Amino acid sequence: MSDQLEKSKSVFLERLLFNFRPIWLVIFALITVVLAWNASQVRPEASFTKMIPTNHEFIQNYFDHRNDLAGMGNVIRIAVETTEGNIFTADFQQTLRDVTDEVFFIPGVDRSGLRSIWTPNVRWSEVTEEGFVGGPVIPDTWDASDESLEQLRTNVLRSGELGNLVASNFKSALIFVPLNEINPDTGEALDYQDFSQKLETLIRDKYESDTVKIHITGFAKVIGDLIEGAEQVSLFFLLAIVITLLMLFWYSRCWRSAFAVLSCSIIAVVWQLGIIELIGSGINPYSMLVPFLVFAIGVSHGVQIINAIANNCVDGHDKLKASRLAFRGLYIAGLTALVSDAIGFTTLMVIDIAVIQELAIAASIGVAVVILTNLGLLPILMSYIGVSATGTKYTAQARAESHPVLAWFSHFSRPKWAYSALFLALIGLTWGLVYSQQMKIGDLDAGAPELRPDSRYNLDNEFIVDNYSSSTDIFVVMAETAPSQCIAYDNLELMDRFSWHMQNTPGVQDVKSVVYVAKMGSFGLNEGNLKWFSLNRNQYVLNANTSRTPSGLINPDCSMAPIIIYLNDHKAETLKTVVASVREFNSNYQEDGLKLLMAAGNSGIEAATNMVIEDAQYKMLLWVYGVVIVLVFIAFRSIPTVICIVLPLALTTVMSQGLMAVLGIGVKVATLPVIALGVGIGVDYGIYIYTKIKEALEQGMSLDDSYKYALENTGKAVGFTGLTLAIGVATWIFSPIKFQADMGILLTFMFLWNMLGALILIPALARLFVKAGGKKLM
Repeated sequence: MSDQLEKSKSVFLERLLFNFRPIWLVIFALITVVLAWNASQVRPEASFTKMIPTNHEFIQNYFDHRNDLAGMGNVIRIAVETTEGNIFTADFQQTLRDVTDEVFFIPGVDRSGLRSIWTPNVRWSEVTEEGFVGGPVIPDTWDASDESLEQLRTNVLRSGELGNLVASNFKSALIFVPLNEINPDTGEALDYQDFSQKLETLIRDKYESDTVKIHITGFAKVIGDLIEGAEQVSLFFLLAIVITLLMLFWYSRCWRSAFAVLSCSIIAVVWQLGIIELIGSGINPYSMLVPFLVFAIGVSHGVQIINAIANNCVDGHDKLKASRLAFRGLYIAGLTALVSDAIGFTTLMVIDIAVIQELAIAASIGVAVVILTNLGLLPILMSYIGVSATGTKYTAQARAESHPVLAWFSHFSRPKWAYSALFLALIGLTWGLVYSQQMKIGDLDAGAPELRPDSRYNLDNEFIVDNYSSSTDIFVVMAETAPSQCIAYDNLELMDRFSWHMQNTPGVQDVKSVVYVAKMGSFGLNEGNLKWFSLNRNQYVLNANTSRTPSGLINPDCSMAPIIIYLNDHKAETLKTVVASVREFNSNYQEDGLKLLMAAGNSGIEAATNMVIEDAQYKMLLWVYGVVIVLVFIAFRSIPTVICIVLPLALTTVMSQGLMAVLGIGVKVATLPVIALGVGIGVDYGIYIYTKIKEALEQGMSLDDSYKYALENTGKAVGFTGLTLAIGVATWIFSPIKFQADMGILLTFMFLWNMLGALILIPALARLFVKAGGKKLM
């Protein structure tokens, strides 16, 4: 009779899972083996085009003219510095020549655009009585003699490359290296990790000495350094696993339970990585936190499972029955939380940047996998191994004794404590709203903010900025005309006015275009008289003046001329100012026949990225919270329940934004997803707490007793999970990668505040919706 009653209470999923336990174990084992092999094939990857919003107007303009804008997108700069004397020595020039040749043959380099004083496309010119004369900067008669070195000095001064390819103090020379995103020989994407390693081994390690220093900057080097730092990220992940294992044992006093939860959470990560490899995706430097996120979600749900099983064992049930009852009591809350997480993470797809969309896919796959490993595999494993006698005894003692921490939290269901907590939450919300208004979009620091200020890359960048007059932050406006009309007088005159307008824009260092060439031609052909440094209205004269225009300042059919704007930095405010200035000029002076299109160059692309992120951040939050609200409402069919679960999450989100503003962390590709991912962790806590409160209220308990019941059954596990994950991720603060350290701070804050919000604000908010009898929500 009891068996029939028990069967009637069981649910289909429970019977499907526990009635075929051996079969499921074999299936899980086979899947784990296959996906583990695929996971072992996953390699960190990166792509320049995946980092940018390819459908944005600026990027589309850049793609339309990409072939005519060599060196204005993905480039590397290598500065070769001498620590003795100057660059005009035979030894230094031989080193510079060797480095240039070495770089030329590295796969991925756009060899046609490579520039250094040792490449034939870098030339000098001057006007003599007989007209223009010129040639390559390296003399044709080069033999490393003193005469050749002196000729080289003269040619450098006549080339106009002082401050560009040669430092103003003559102590270093620059090699400008444009890159191909796709290898034209193999058709494969550029391997940034391999490319960065080649720069280190073939250039820095090979040529750097006591007298020669190598400085390397550029997007590819940043990504390479981040991927290299991924090895240290894995060490932090291992440290988090060890910390979690020890904390799990401390919590349960049962090694079996601790290893079971840890194993299932690690299996979830393995499955996620294996599936990512199977679908042809990968892990990039900005999605390295996703495996830890999956691990954290797995631990969060796993702790609830073993907590319920241990309590069932104390009640006298055997290990199989205890596992079945635990599954039966938690599967609805677990499924609701995990489905909310998975669908919520997919809302990141609204952001039109490929790396964020890949992160959304990876996170959603990971959460879907947790449903199987921690709600499916873990109860089956525990039904075989069970909770140890020591663990059961410890759980019984904990239930018999009133834990002071749980007793303190139980006060927050009482009116006085509840209203005080809500008042403090209102203060926190106000603080967050005030400071979140100061949150900035994009980079807030010079160099590569993803790396520490004292990192090798940022020191290299600082050297190049300090020693070269041409900024590494370039914003390119494309002057588009009809074919053969880019040097027509009316078009050049408008470009000249635009250049003057931009030169007087805050944050702009200099502006260069074919206009400067036309003026220099007129200036040179008229014996250097400054009165002639202007645009000549005679088109034939203009044609002569621009006949020696360097490659890159006009395209082959003269239908586009890039206007290169050198900026002080690529900070968000600088880019906003420049974009606004270009738009202001276009609205006031745009003429037929010439379009001034934004934008190329590293700063132009970053400006487009910032604009997409600014537009998407609130849209993303609306989608995330919309999904959570709908799913929680479907699960509980109660507006007050939705309010009790969602408001603590919203408080954490707003305060996190305020914290980002206080710490100087900008909203960008690396940081934007963290806000949404934090919501995914927090909703789990709220759903588990509220499920038990609702369960007790339906049994006729008062709110105070219901909350004590929730604390005893799930509250302790929620508090433990939040604390454990916060400790694990707090170790990231010591990472050499700054953006990972920033993520460590934000995630630690979110784990703790989501946990405290669930334990303090849910009962406090529930107090507002309890009827006078104190036993039922309105």
